[in-house]
Formats: sequence, C-alpha cells, structure tokens
Amino acid sequence: MAFVTRGFHGRQRDSAEAGRLPPGQYIVSGFPVLSAGPTPHTALSKWSFSIEGEIDTPKRWTWDEFQALPKENITKDIHCVTKWSKFDTMWEGVSLDTLLDGVDTAAEYVMAFSDGGYTTNIPLEDLRDGKAWVAYQYNGEPLEAEHGGPARLLVPHLYFWKSAKWVRGLRLMMDDEPGFWEMYGYHMYGDPWREQRYSGD
Repeated sequence: MAFVTRGFHGRQRDSAEAGRLPPGQYIVSGFPVLSAGPTPHTALSKWSFSIEGEIDTPKRWTWDEFQALPKENITKDIHCVTKWSKFDTMWEGVSLDTLLDGVDTAAEYVMAFSDGGYTTNIPLEDLRDGKAWVAYQYNGEPLEAEHGGPARLLVPHLYFWKSAKWVRGLRLMMDDEPGFWEMYGYHMYGDPWREQRYSGD
C-alpha cells in the first residue's frame, strides 16, 4: 500500500507553539494527504450514517437527514502519527453527542467503519462530551474526497488516523478490537501527548 502526500511542508516549533505541539511533532502549512488505497467516491444519494452493534434500536440517517441535524463549527489542532501537526483547522459537522443522544448501551468501545473497508477502534467515552464530530465541511467548503469527504470522523485529541475518512458508521462493542492500522501494529489508543504511535509505545 502506498501513501500519497501533497502539501507536506514542515517547520520547527517556536516557544509560542510549544504548549500546543505534542512531542515529536512539527507544524505544516498545507494539509498532507495520507491514505492507504484508492479514494472512495460515494454519491450523496447513496450515503448514510449508522450506529449499530450493542444498541437496542440501531440508528441511521440519510445525507439529507444528517444535514438537518444541529451543526457545530469546530476549530481544533490536529496531529498525524507521521509527525505533522496543523493548528486551528476549521470544520463544520455534527457532534457525536447529538448522534448518541438517547442511545442506551453497555458498550465501552466503538469501531468506526468507512467506505473502502477502513476501520478504527475508539473508546466510547472519547466520542462524548464535546470530544468528537462527524465533519462534512473544512474551511467553509464541502469536505473534499481526498480529505475524507463527504464526511469524516473528527477526534482531534487522538492521532489523526483515529479520525476515520469516508466514515459511514459506528459499531458499539463490549470489548476493544483492533481496527485497520491497529492490526498492523499501531497503538490501540493513540494519544499524541504520550506519543502512542505503535503498540509498544
């Protein structure tokens, strides 16, 4: 599997950035594109988002239904496991608090699943309390397919591979399971501040 990278320009941190930049990271001005495999292109008429698994009644939204949900503007720093960081990225999307509202589950973990077969695991508590969104706009424009459009998961406090591109749903799970990159040795959690890049970190 090959990575495709564009706009990959780094610079050293300065003292004003030090408190925002996790160890081992550097700032980029562009937005690098890193994907394992080809970019999916899903027609909005065929797009849906689901919550399933350990839940009494699964939830599902079409694109139009999803667009009608309360939206939020989000400005967050993001940190890639390949060591680039980008400050003050601006998104629009739906909070996971909105999507999980009314969900009664004993599950403690989630597997996000995407077009193209990508998956990644996340503790459910890391998606609640204003920590995560499903984003469909970036910098005021519809999210481009190369960056995960029409919609991607946004979990900015974890390494960016946890913010699954082309996301189509969440499977609620009782037990933690590795997703795509986790099966290849990436860390099961992925905290940038603890440099949890790989399974032994």
